Amino acid sequence: MRWREARAAEAATDVVATEEPLEVRIRGRSVAVLMRTPGHDRELTAGFLFTEGILRRAEDLLDLLPCREQPRGEAGNVVEAVLAAEVEVDFARLTRHVFTSSSCGVCGTSTLDALFRTAPPLAPGPRLEPSALAAWPALLGGRQPLFAATGGVHGCALLTPDGRIDWAQEDAGRHNAVDKVIGAALLAGALPLSGHGLMLSGRISFELVQKALLAGVPVVAGMGAPSSLAIACARRAGLTLAGFVREDRFNVYAGGARLGLEDAA
Repeated sequence: MRWREARAAEAATDVVATEEPLEVRIRGRSVAVLMRTPGHDRELTAGFLFTEGILRRAEDLLDLLPCREQPRGEAGNVVEAVLAAEVEVDFARLTRHVFTSSSCGVCGTSTLDALFRTAPPLAPGPRLEPSALAAWPALLGGRQPLFAATGGVHGCALLTPDGRIDWAQEDAGRHNAVDKVIGAALLAGALPLSGHGLMLSGRISFELVQKALLAGVPVVAGMGAPSSLAIACARRAGLTLAGFVREDRFNVYAGGARLGLEDAA
């Protein structure tokens, strides 16, 4: 039903985004269930396993096989990630490892310390004109057909300083959208992404900055606000972080030197 002021309620058809679980298995063991928009599951799985420290290169993922012996309707939602024999998997760490949300009491400093024990150092570049960064939301918007149809998904893109989008994705989960573009870059042999920036359609959480850092992305921008831990992570890593990005303005929270704004952050 659709209600509008000063009009009678009426029956209506709406287009909504699909959200379904994807269970990821490694060597027959379940390691994660990702609530995602179906499509690009190979990229999603590759990106997820990379940011969890399982994959290091494209050759580590040999195949992604659907587990067909599932209850009716679930065959496409369970996959087996076939890894190279030399890839070691710490199942105990993987199944218990969750970076906690802001509702949990784990110390942010401890979380950052754990991240920086494994995150590679960022390259110093690239330099980016502020006007070029301000154009990123419009460029991303042109690659969000599912959002235009439903209003129910997040989007992200990996862009070069001159505004070329190399990978863009949409998903019901913001983390999944980022995993999909990082996974696509991994499978293309393009990591680390030292010549790219990551544009997000919404707010910027610590987990998204973490994923960008692990992939070597030196610039993260979003149309929404960053969290305090995202800012702390960006400053410690030397990553450029911009929020509330619009065509005529944005806020810089870290790494202003890449934008020629050394005194801003």
